[in-house]
Amino acid sequence: MKKGRTVSGIIFRYIAGEALFSFMVAFLFFFFIFFVNQLLLMAQDILTQKVPLFQVALLVLYALPSIIALSAPFASLVGILMTIGRMTSDNEILVMLSSGLSYRNIILPALCIGILISMLSFFTNDVLLPAGTVQYRRLYRQILSSTPALELEANSVKRFKDTTIVTGPVSGRAFDSLLIMDRTSDGERRVIMARNAEFRDAGDEGISLDLYDAFIQSSKEIVREDYDYASAGFLQYWIPDDDLIQAVSSITPGEMSSVDLQTEIVTREQDLETRLEDRRWRAMTSAMSLEDIMRNGTTGSGWNRQENIASTFYRELMTIRSMLNDMGLRNYRLEYNKKFSIPFGAFFFVFLAIPLGLLAKKSGQTVGFIYGVLITVIYWALLLGGQTMGARLGYDPFWSMWLPNMLTGAIGLAMCVARLRK
Repeated sequence: MKKGRTVSGIIFRYIAGEALFSFMVAFLFFFFIFFVNQLLLMAQDILTQKVPLFQVALLVLYALPSIIALSAPFASLVGILMTIGRMTSDNEILVMLSSGLSYRNIILPALCIGILISMLSFFTNDVLLPAGTVQYRRLYRQILSSTPALELEANSVKRFKDTTIVTGPVSGRAFDSLLIMDRTSDGERRVIMARNAEFRDAGDEGISLDLYDAFIQSSKEIVREDYDYASAGFLQYWIPDDDLIQAVSSITPGEMSSVDLQTEIVTREQDLETRLEDRRWRAMTSAMSLEDIMRNGTTGSGWNRQENIASTFYRELMTIRSMLNDMGLRNYRLEYNKKFSIPFGAFFFVFLAIPLGLLAKKSGQTVGFIYGVLITVIYWALLLGGQTMGARLGYDPFWSMWLPNMLTGAIGLAMCVARLRK
């Protein structure tokens, strides 16, 4: 009995060691892909503005947690596939089974590795990522205060405090077309269009834009029919430095911890419920007034107001329906579920990696690597599809984010059961 436990312990350490080594190889592969895709492009844009190399390196360092958290689950899939595939093609699995060992001795170390990677990935995503984001944005604000040109680029939409700028093609510091939507100090909404514009760095004061062939239209907030318009051959527009810094200060849901996300979701739900109660009361009041008018008939004093009240009632119902589909709250719920689904995808990948690795006949590591990359692409497509359906079509955030994991686990379990029955 003791000898059997010793053999099982040796096999456990052997498979776990092989899986960890393959995981590191696969992790470096995915890390390099995501690093090039996200960080080098960002660094290139910043380097064109002559930002010191040391600050660029720090920005890259602070952005690493997001790359690590994304690379680890996929690396666990590929690593276990490579390990089991190599052992199968080298007949090591056959020798183990012939020696009286069972598939449990193969599955157990793989599951432990999957759980370990899931926990480390979640820690990186939930703790290191928010901390890195805070430092990243703090440093970016410092860079932005000295190089505000980073905030304007070709064919983009940039939102500042009360200003939204839509840019067209750019050549150097000149824009072929420019659209500005802002709010004046008097609370008026304003739209400014320019055929051409030129960017000027005003240093600590912010950004200055020289607008040529400009058209300006402003309207009152309450009475939209009351508006003014004018045209100018030349117009100078300023964006204060405080607005630039504030634009990069807010943290997105994907950069928050799960605790902060949960707190924000509860706050938003309570605020939404308060606003819904107010709208429901307005709709009920309108419905009761409309009912009284219809009961009194044409002889009643309010008959002439029935269309206005009916329109108000319909508008309140549409507002309630729109509030129930709050996209902001939905995005927070999606990110909350995504915070768990991606890291713990490593655990579900194990159930699929083991039976697929056992199918390898030769060149097990190569076959495992190819299978792993293909599954990664399919999984990523399902994840993006679920996130899109959850954000735009209103699908349940839980199922949108967890369905790829559930499909992976279900298929893997079915293949494992089929393999054990042979």
